[in-house]
Amino acid sequence: SESIAERSSLHSWEIKPHRHESLLQVFWFEKGQVEILIDGQAHALRGPGVITVMPLAVHGFRWTSDVRGIVFTMRESHVRTLLARDESLLERVLASRCVQFAAAHRKPVKAAVEALHEEQTQHAPWRASAIDAAMTVLFVALGRSLPAPAIAPGVGDRSVAHVQRFRALVDERFREQPTLGEFAGEIGITTTQLNRVCRAVLGHPALAVLHARLCLEAQRELAYTTLSIKHIAYKLGFSDAGYFTRFFERETGTAPSAWRAQALARQ
Repeated sequence: SESIAERSSLHSWEIKPHRHESLLQVFWFEKGQVEILIDGQAHALRGPGVITVMPLAVHGFRWTSDVRGIVFTMRESHVRTLLARDESLLERVLASRCVQFAAAHRKPVKAAVEALHEEQTQHAPWRASAIDAAMTVLFVALGRSLPAPAIAPGVGDRSVAHVQRFRALVDERFREQPTLGEFAGEIGITTTQLNRVCRAVLGHPALAVLHARLCLEAQRELAYTTLSIKHIAYKLGFSDAGYFTRFFERETGTAPSAWRAQALARQ
């Protein structure tokens, strides 16, 4: 963990858009204001608040000089292992989001933040175990205070669990572009069942989840790298750049080259 003020002041209070390959970040700040850009979406937040940034999400910040807070950086895989017994908690906390806290939710989150920060900055016996315990408490506190995702009436816990597992698999393997049958097999259901639970929980079929993830990654690569469109296509599992271009146009209504030009103009 480190102070947001110490890190940001070195860069004139502005952190340019960047991303981390496998690291999850949690920003907690009690005082100050911030303008945030996450995957092209702009947000503004005043403390007390929390910002969670998932691996691969392109993010940048512009803080006010009076900011007071802490940023924790951790491996997403380790967090998933810690919270593996509670799929619903993982779904609640493992998402990029910006949340302003009401007074009722501030106290438990602040206490958890301070406990984790203390364990990370001292070298007491059994430090690793204490850090894992404090990290778990922090995510539980966040999970209890963050708004629950909207779920359609009558959708059962098993359907939600299947969708959570599917989305996690998509995040892990979207570049390979597995078939829906392969995804369904790993979950232990049929392709028909996978589509059914996705429609019930998310409101759209399973293929739309994979396509949305591919499109998001394509937009990140176009906006924040200088890779050629052909290279991006192959990196995302497309065997042909022309097919990738048609896919991207179908998903966004814009050709990749035009989308890149627009994104660069906005930066």
